Amino acid sequence: MELGFWKDLEKPYIVLAPMADVTDSAFRRIIAKYSRMGAPGGGPSVIWNEFVSVDGLASEGGRDRLMRDLAYSEGERPIVAQLFGARPENFTLVARMVADLGYDGIDINMGCPDRTVNKQGAGAALCKNPPLAQEIIRATQAGAPHLPISVKIRIGWTRNEIETWLPALLEADPAVITIHARTRQELSKVPPHWDAVARAVEIRNASGKETRIIANGGIMNHDDSRHVVALTGCDGVMMGKAVFGNPWLFDESKKTVTVRERLMVMLEHTELFLELIGDIKKFSVMKKHYKAYVHGFPSAKELRIELMDAPDYATIQARVQQFLEESPHADDIIIL
Repeated sequence: MELGFWKDLEKPYIVLAPMADVTDSAFRRIIAKYSRMGAPGGGPSVIWNEFVSVDGLASEGGRDRLMRDLAYSEGERPIVAQLFGARPENFTLVARMVADLGYDGIDINMGCPDRTVNKQGAGAALCKNPPLAQEIIRATQAGAPHLPISVKIRIGWTRNEIETWLPALLEADPAVITIHARTRQELSKVPPHWDAVARAVEIRNASGKETRIIANGGIMNHDDSRHVVALTGCDGVMMGKAVFGNPWLFDESKKTVTVRERLMVMLEHTELFLELIGDIKKFSVMKKHYKAYVHGFPSAKELRIELMDAPDYATIQARVQQFLEESPHADDIIIL
């Protein structure tokens, strides 16, 4: 088992979840900057990118476009590339590519509930095919033998299958298993089953493996993180949706921001998006962030509606600047 950078990280880990059309290169740079990556008590322990198809990366037609999704900055380290697919041979090929790009680790998505992904036999569908899941892990290890290979899973398809699903994964010696504590059928509609994560830790301990267990699902702040670690005995937690509109999430010393501060970061985020990936991603991707940035202060709803309807960034920038100049609430305090 190759643990790589994981063996030197302080526990409990608090890591950034991979989220499609969210944790792109622009947002990751904002997170790294405003969560004080590298500072004591600041920044996520590890950053994941949004998942990328190994089938696409393995094909000449899709490779150039998808390689852009694997771009990262040095300030994001340690950074893990998340991949999805169901063809072991493509994982070997792409693992070599990711290693050549200088990533710190590779993660295999075995938890995505998206129907299109599942129809390929990928994502959460792999919990129904443990032998293939094992083969994919080993194929990825073969392609990048010096990188830690991790997996992100759910506890089962329609029911909790951790008793059989986890031991099968442990046989393949992944460095880390991140467990979204719900089934694929449950999506995010029910409270997380932390008892399943606690049981996973027991199974791992009994196995004698060094594989780290990370808990995921509905963890919104540092208090939640500490509660889940204490409850389950896991090695760390993964936070995702809580980071929307709050790039300061991983900096526990940051308790408040002003309306002005949040809106200026929103504009900076937008400029980075346009600079880095605006030519390959629709601008509507950015507007989902506006819903999160523009809330929790007087006149937020009206401003948000205007920004969502704005035809371009110049209009958005002008409207935000007008709001900051004219609104009596521009310097109001927002509690994070």
